[in-house]
Amino acid sequence: MLKVVKVRLYPTNEQEISLAKSFGCARWFYNYVLNACIQHYEETGKSLKLSVYKAYLPQLKVEHPWLKEDCYSAVLQCVAINLNKAYTNFFEGRAKFPSSP
Repeated sequence: MLKVVKVRLYPTNEQEISLAKSFGCARWFYNYVLNACIQHYEETGKSLKLSVYKAYLPQLKVEHPWLKEDCYSAVLQCVAINLNKAYTNFFEGRAKFPSSP
């Protein structure tokens, strides 16, 4: 038997700002990697692997310092994992093509 507990959070103003920054960084990275995947697939006919997604992070954090300051690295790594799962599901016929959030 599975149990579900619904919880409502009431973040402070500082927490709301921090969450908004994290969501923004995650959305930006998702769109960046999705675009890179589409370009790579058009050029080679192959999809990128999870290790390539994660390899973008250090370079992007140097180019865009706000990625390092505004959110935790685990947030961006989870984005890479989720996009990899979405691509895997698409190529195996279980889901539609991943779209921008």
